[in-house]
Amino acid sequence: MTDPRPEHTPPAASTGFVASAPDGVSGAAATPEPTGHPTVDEVVASLEELEGKPVDQHVAVFESAHDRLREVLASGGAPTAPTA
Repeated sequence: MTDPRPEHTPPAASTGFVASAPDGVSGAAATPEPTGHPTVDEVVASLEELEGKPVDQHVAVFESAHDRLREVLASGGAPTAPTA
């Protein structure tokens, strides 16, 4: 007997990032696509701070990004004032 349930193939994860490497160049950093929301775009851009920082300092950058994104969600998507 066959399983009557349709096969489920999860959609590919979308990161919002597109490759930006010139032809023939590998290992180049990805460039984030703008979201259209100024605060979210600012938060995504802030993740560039991770490059060159020791891994033990990444947590603070991620926590800051997470806090800002939570603020955007809590405000119903209204742009929030940038933080220093």
